[in-house]
Amino acid sequence: MALTQEQLELRALAREFAQSELRPHSARWDAERRLDADVHGKLAELGFFGMRVPEAYGGLGLDVPTYLTVLEQIAWGDASVALDLAIHNGPLVALLLGFADDAQKTRWLTPMASGDVLGAFALTEPQAGSDAAALSTRAERDGDGWRIRGRKRWVTNGARAGVVAVFARTGEGAHEVGLFLVEPGTDGYTVTGRETTLGLRATETVSVELDVRVDGSALVGQPGAAFGYAMQALGVGRLGIAAQAVGIAQAALEHAVAYALGREQFDRPLAAFGAIQEKLATMAIRVGAARSLLEQTAAALDLPAGPAALAPAAACAAAKVFASETAMYVADEAVQIFGGYGYMRDYPVEKLMRDAKGTEIYEGTNEVLRWIVARDLLGGDGASTGT
Repeated sequence: MALTQEQLELRALAREFAQSELRPHSARWDAERRLDADVHGKLAELGFFGMRVPEAYGGLGLDVPTYLTVLEQIAWGDASVALDLAIHNGPLVALLLGFADDAQKTRWLTPMASGDVLGAFALTEPQAGSDAAALSTRAERDGDGWRIRGRKRWVTNGARAGVVAVFARTGEGAHEVGLFLVEPGTDGYTVTGRETTLGLRATETVSVELDVRVDGSALVGQPGAAFGYAMQALGVGRLGIAAQAVGIAQAALEHAVAYALGREQFDRPLAAFGAIQEKLATMAIRVGAARSLLEQTAAALDLPAGPAALAPAAACAAAKVFASETAMYVADEAVQIFGGYGYMRDYPVEKLMRDAKGTEIYEGTNEVLRWIVARDLLGGDGASTGT
């Protein structure tokens, strides 16, 4: 699929930024488990926090394919930075655009576009991961507002965000869930700990306890309809993770090619051996296929599905599954090509393999996402509970 001139220019801008501002620091950020304080500010200057925000609210107003093209390049530079952007620009912006009223859009989209407010998404709980319908966090009416009590797990950006999309049960039905926009500075919003993860170590992922009161303006849409909102928003979110995975895979492939050309064994470069050539060829084929599926899915997202096509939720699930498993395969093969050096922290490919593993798990485990695809093929409703 040919890229437009705008997409080419934005991709080049993102690639240059990733090369100069992310890659030189990525290993240190991984070791220190934190990003430099000015990284988000630099991203904001380029408008990358407003990629999916309409121009009317100060954003770039990019369509989904263009947004994903930029996100892939950021992930090529550093996957943790890409994850921060994906959560902010993906499900949270999708929720606001799709279901918020005009006052809520004005209040939140403008500062989100400028980077003054970072967004977070709080759906998963200690006992409700893949089964998001099992939420135990509850929201009860309290005068003209709501009292929200419960615990959330694995909230990316959850401590430094300016607004968090919190999902809480509002009734007794399995899908009677409300969506509330909560400011972390609110009394009763408590970050109870930060996770120590295998990969994406510079990403701030936290657990949160809630005993907060919010006014009525915090409720988005109808009080019992947000389970459906979440499932729709996760489609864009999953495409963001797929783009992140493709960026990781592309980085691993490029490192493997460079190493194979430069490393000699038995008086020949590794690239001269047929076994290495076969690995590199298969890696390149899989990266290209993952990128093509992602682009095709993104381009068709707002179009009616043909008789043989997957429904949007299933198509997004399929793209995320294939891209994430491609990232894991390619990164693993890159480590193998590097040999003993690939297992060392001194070289970049072991980090890429650790980062790739996360893409198979978050925003819906691949096992759950395959179930979504199967339900669609078999005539089910395609309903999903993966986060």
